[in-house]
Amino acid sequence: MTNYRIIDKGTYYRSGAFKHFSEDCKCSTSMTARIDVAGLVQYSRQTGTKFYINFLYILSKVLNSRDDYKMGYLWQTDELICYDTINPTQYVFHEDTETCTPVYTTYYEDYETFYRKALADVERAKQTREYGLDMAGHPNWFDASYISWLSYDSLNIELPDGYLFFAPIINWGKYREENGRLLMPVSVRLNHAIADGYLVANVFRLLEKEIQLTIN
Repeated sequence: MTNYRIIDKGTYYRSGAFKHFSEDCKCSTSMTARIDVAGLVQYSRQTGTKFYINFLYILSKVLNSRDDYKMGYLWQTDELICYDTINPTQYVFHEDTETCTPVYTTYYEDYETFYRKALADVERAKQTREYGLDMAGHPNWFDASYISWLSYDSLNIELPDGYLFFAPIINWGKYREENGRLLMPVSVRLNHAIADGYLVANVFRLLEKEIQLTIN
């Protein structure tokens, strides 16, 4: 069951910006930055766990830590809402067909539960070649896509003009060594009606903070 609360647009703390960027200048804002994941790589190796799933958990935890990243828009009733929880839509790439299968993974605050279920989701998705995207049936899921072939410098996700899509879209690429650090590109896209440069940049700050808490 999807739980959410309706936000009063008149008292919403970003009401001015929301009105401007949802009516006058409908657009999104995105940013790519590199974060140091050396500690998380080492942690994953020491614990015999998968770095990818560990990062997916940290990303999901970060995005669930603040209401700004859990916003939604009900176009049928023109209502701004905030979900209780958002979950990652991850992707499995099939080498034989060079296609992807979306994987709807539920976020659990408990790390061991999330890790076990996310890993099982991936293994099930490997057995199919269906695309199986069902956004209507998964309204409180955000896009979390790993671009494993490249350590890129920038990435931009385009959506139709005027489309009020509030779920975060997160991409990340291969990490690479630079001056003794393992730097991984992460791209964050949010709708400008519910996020500004501070809130986008804050995702990177929270990711780095959560990684440090995990490895210490």
